[in-house]
Amino acid sequence: MIKIVAKGFFHEGKVNEAIKLYEELVQKSRNEKGCISYNLFQDKKDDTILTVIEEWEGEEALELHKNTEHFIRIVPLLGDLRKKSELNIYNLVL
Repeated sequence: MIKIVAKGFFHEGKVNEAIKLYEELVQKSRNEKGCISYNLFQDKKDDTILTVIEEWEGEEALELHKNTEHFIRIVPLLGDLRKKSELNIYNLVL
């Protein structure tokens, strides 16, 4: 199993626009083969921080996800709305 934590630090006034984009990304990603979970969270102290936490069955499912039409189209649009981002990819240990 692979878990991804993708944290975005969005510009003031762009959070709602980002959430609208994430709505489609989350919905379509959840329906992909190999997706265990795919959720968007908003930081309780700083509402300009949005984090996606994803779980995938394995590397093959993750690679397929990164090549979907919705991923290729939406992720760059989100990039235009953020100041910076952090990405951590984890393999299940125990």
